[in-house]
Amino acid sequence: MKKIPLLEDLPGDVLGELVKSVEMREVRRRQVIYIPGDPGQSIFLLNGGRVKISKVTRDGRELTLAYRVPGQIFGELCLGEGGPREEMAEAMENVLVTELDRTMFEKVIDRNPALAVALMRISNQRRQEVENKVARLIFRDVNAKLADLIISLGQEYGVEDARGTLVAIKITHQEMANLIGSTRETVSLTLSHFKKSGLIAMDGRKVIVTNFDGLKALA
Repeated sequence: MKKIPLLEDLPGDVLGELVKSVEMREVRRRQVIYIPGDPGQSIFLLNGGRVKISKVTRDGRELTLAYRVPGQIFGELCLGEGGPREEMAEAMENVLVTELDRTMFEKVIDRNPALAVALMRISNQRRQEVENKVARLIFRDVNAKLADLIISLGQEYGVEDARGTLVAIKITHQEMANLIGSTRETVSLTLSHFKKSGLIAMDGRKVIVTNFDGLKALA
């Protein structure tokens, strides 16, 4: 737990108290950790792997809100009111999570103002990210949204490659569509257009950015 940035400055006795109420478990790829309507009785720390946070409509459509990576917290929206989950969390690969009892964690927050401030900063940053995402979804066309997504993925997961910048995660066309509020068919067509225009290349399911400036002009 000391490897989680949010908790690294907590005194040892406080961490020891938290450890009494935690459960560490492995979640297999594509398994759901929680869904809308589940009780919000715990928060999660991600120790390994990648988790997708998304909204799912009643007719099955999905909008990806964010990905959580090792060292990050998720499921924190239950803090305070402890109401049912409003979003879905799904393992995108085999993940290792630490589950903390919400009530116990709230007691620790009450006694450690610095932890409360750190959580507030995380919450504010994530709210800003969601607001920016909504603005992009509303005011940009598919070309701009997909170009912006590829740029972001390249900056976050990019690895230098002889052909350009390899986005070092496998991401399906459907996942891209969920991230930008589009359809898989539209994403496939737009990626094909980007490829013909020399903006990207493909290596299986991985994208290689060959022209960042060209993508930025579209975004």
